[in-house]
Amino acid sequence: MLDGVSGEDEEAPVSGVRPLASALKTFALLDHLGTAKRAVRLSTLSRDLGVGRATIYQRLVTLMAAGWVEQSASGEFRLTLRAARVAQAATEQAGLGTRTLPILEALSAETGEAASLAALEGDLPCIVQRVEPQGVLRVEMRVGATMSLEGSASGRVLLAYLDPARAQRLAPGLDPAILVAVRETGHSISSGQTMEGIRAAAVPVFGHDGACVAALSLVAPVHRFVADGWIQPLRAAAERLRAIMEGRTA
Repeated sequence: MLDGVSGEDEEAPVSGVRPLASALKTFALLDHLGTAKRAVRLSTLSRDLGVGRATIYQRLVTLMAAGWVEQSASGEFRLTLRAARVAQAATEQAGLGTRTLPILEALSAETGEAASLAALEGDLPCIVQRVEPQGVLRVEMRVGATMSLEGSASGRVLLAYLDPARAQRLAPGLDPAILVAVRETGHSISSGQTMEGIRAAAVPVFGHDGACVAALSLVAPVHRFVADGWIQPLRAAAERLRAIMEGRTA
């Protein structure tokens, strides 16, 4: 039992309790290490964070004692694999689809159309979350369904941000200029050939490392297709999704 808090209240948030400033600063160092591509020297951390070496080292010692950070033989600091284990647990406890549902619901409510989030599953785009609008003609595609890489808006987005050699291997019949245009404009429109009478617009969703991890799309029967009015809501929703993936407030 916490001092001054009864057992029945232990699991409830305690109002008026302030976070530990020292803990927040240590977690900020942990976050910074999470953005590095390789192990980092103490002097570099001190410079990047604008904090004295002795203070940074004390925080590193704390993180090492907790098992989050280790020091290499050359004296540099890096995250341990504990971070990977905790990241996996976060995905299992509330996966990408669950975490993103409120954003897709808001996007669908704003536009009145079906909103989908797709990621590459093997060599095909797979829908990991989808929200259908209420009371309108629906486009029947379910979570877990796969789509065409070459013809779907989501497929073209996912291809555009792959390594060019892999993109060419996966979609040899697609004009590379189409993927160049996707990267330049930041969105894609479906070909209209893969699902007759259906059109879609999609934008990339970037992860914490700047890589495209998913495609966010709006789909509708062709008579309701209004791509010009969809791109901005799609981009705004994609930014909120990126915030979730980076652990920021969406």
